[in-house]
Amino acid sequence: MEQSTSLSAAQRAKIRRLVAPREISPDEEGGELNIIPFLDIITNILIFVLATIAVTFTATINTTPPSSGGKGVRKDIQSMALNLTILIVNDGFSIKAAGGNVAPGCTGPGVGIAIPKRGGQYDYEALNACGSKLKSASPDFADENQFYVTANPGTDYQTIVSVIDALRVDMRDKSKTLFTDVAFKVPL
Repeated sequence: MEQSTSLSAAQRAKIRRLVAPREISPDEEGGELNIIPFLDIITNILIFVLATIAVTFTATINTTPPSSGGKGVRKDIQSMALNLTILIVNDGFSIKAAGGNVAPGCTGPGVGIAIPKRGGQYDYEALNACGSKLKSASPDFADENQFYVTANPGTDYQTIVSVIDALRVDMRDKSKTLFTDVAFKVPL
């Protein structure tokens, strides 16, 4: 008896399933991850952070804060010092120096506003000229580099910075420095 070598339909289907190439899932490919969506998210976050950062540039002015109460005579002040003090008031600048109050127009000792406002604005050029004149009034003042600033409570910050800048260098002779150090006083 001879046996038939033909296969049944179920056997042929099973052989086709076993021999057919099967699809490989991404997990079985060798462990590679698709990181493109991750990089898209990181890039978007980075752009958002860079776009929302506030960029500010600051400059510093070295100053001496006002002290509360005296601690005696400072040893670094010479016996004949200018002790220039600029009082920023609503009407202009009142100036005090070693000889007392400075008269209007910076002409000598006297009372009143030494440098009044011009056209409703503070006159920084006149302040610079007055500071230069007072510093050159005596050879004893040549080495003095410090001045004091006092302002009314309503004075804006830009006005104080402009006063400091106006007394830093002589506007007529840019090579001549006037006052490099500033100290603040508290109005009484």
